[in-house]
Amino acid sequence: MDEKGEAGTPPDAVDDAKGGRLASLLTLVLVVALFALTVRTFAVSLFTIPSESMLPRLMPGDTIAAQKWPFGYSSNSLPFDLPLIPGRWFAAEPQRGDIVIFKHPVDHTDYVKRVIGLPGDEVELRDGYVILNGQTLSQSATDDAIVPVTPNSPCGWGGREEARPPNAEEAGGADCRYTRNREYLPSGVSYEVIDYGKTMQDNWGPRLVPDGTMFLLGDNRDNSMDSRFPAVPGGGIGMVSQDLLVGKAGAILWSTDGTGSWLDPGSWLSGLRRQRTGEAL
Repeated sequence: MDEKGEAGTPPDAVDDAKGGRLASLLTLVLVVALFALTVRTFAVSLFTIPSESMLPRLMPGDTIAAQKWPFGYSSNSLPFDLPLIPGRWFAAEPQRGDIVIFKHPVDHTDYVKRVIGLPGDEVELRDGYVILNGQTLSQSATDDAIVPVTPNSPCGWGGREEARPPNAEEAGGADCRYTRNREYLPSGVSYEVIDYGKTMQDNWGPRLVPDGTMFLLGDNRDNSMDSRFPAVPGGGIGMVSQDLLVGKAGAILWSTDGTGSWLDPGSWLSGLRRQRTGEAL
């Protein structure tokens, strides 16, 4: 009598079916992995904002999509910094006002700042105002930036912490209030910046931006280690080579305030900043 497997199926047929399902699963996993690697290499990478240096536009806990194609490709834009590309292919220069992700010149960690000066520009700061090629960038006062105080966004030293009134929409807790201005580039591009008042970094330069580099500032001008400071590990960045570009900030995919815990699935949604999800940059 022939041996039968489950439901009368011969053992060899059962083994072949299991092997076929395993092969199909492995093929699917490989295809998905290759697709994800291709997207990460040529299209988009994700970065999480760790600090307040780009307030008010970017907050700690924001996860942003960095578009790879606007500035071309180099080993710095490849996953895991793979040294597969000499120089930069399809290179394109960023525009003043772009928010860019790049590698720190010394420790090679990911940083995010705003482009202010390009090669040949003369940049200076006086009393907190940027002077670009002899023209002072105008600023207009706007309403204060109000940032909820959370584990991801404690109130910085230049902010004013205020308890929320009992009749507030989200009663309890506290908000941090920052003085906010809108700054205008000669091109008409504008963005909001935070001002802590008079600080040492309000005055810098003048300096010429060398060929192939960029002068970058954080929007939180008095709490940002940027091109005003020499490049040191974990600190200033100096003039940044355009070869260190990773990508251009495209959108906020999601944002968390730090109150959630991976060990508590019920807290995942409560820690989301829903109003920031999907914001274009």
